[in-house]
Amino acid sequence: MYKVLLIGDQAVGKTCFVHRFVNNTFQENYKATLGVDFALKTLKLEDGNSLKLQIWDIAGQEGFTSMTRVYFKGASACVLMFDITDPKTFQNCTLWKQDLDAKVFLADQNSIPCLLLANKSDLKNERQISDQYIDRFAKDNDFVGWKLCSVKNNEGLQEGMRLLISHMLQRCNAISMTAEDTVLSLESDVEKPKKSCC
Repeated sequence: MYKVLLIGDQAVGKTCFVHRFVNNTFQENYKATLGVDFALKTLKLEDGNSLKLQIWDIAGQEGFTSMTRVYFKGASACVLMFDITDPKTFQNCTLWKQDLDAKVFLADQNSIPCLLLANKSDLKNERQISDQYIDRFAKDNDFVGWKLCSVKNNEGLQEGMRLLISHMLQRCNAISMTAEDTVLSLESDVEKPKKSCC
């Protein structure tokens, strides 16, 4: 079971993303998320094993940002979403990423892998942000990558989540191996206690 955060401004399509990714359904209108919503998705891996994702849909309203430390705790990965037709939601990605990196870490104290999703690509005539600008922003802010997507048309989501899950598993497996190696090396370096002279 891996906890995956879904963050970003209000009305960028986060709740629609959850319904599309988990149930492959889409509705034009959803009520705004208050606090946090949860969803579970089970995926089959190529090696035959199953992977469970617990997706936390975090409210985008400003009043809920003070609670993010509680919501972020224990997360293994994150999706940060913005609306490609609304430059303000893109500008606020800087604040969301800074908040994330300050509040949640992997066991090795590095930041959790985070994917940047540019939603509403179906509104081509209303697009406000170029690929080059998004690409530079993603590299400068240590995202695992970014994907142009349309939750409405179910485009780009699967590719984006495959990229994120791949990075998440690589980092988590690397941490597990390091922890095991550390335990072994520590045990081999322990000195035998000396006898007391008393």
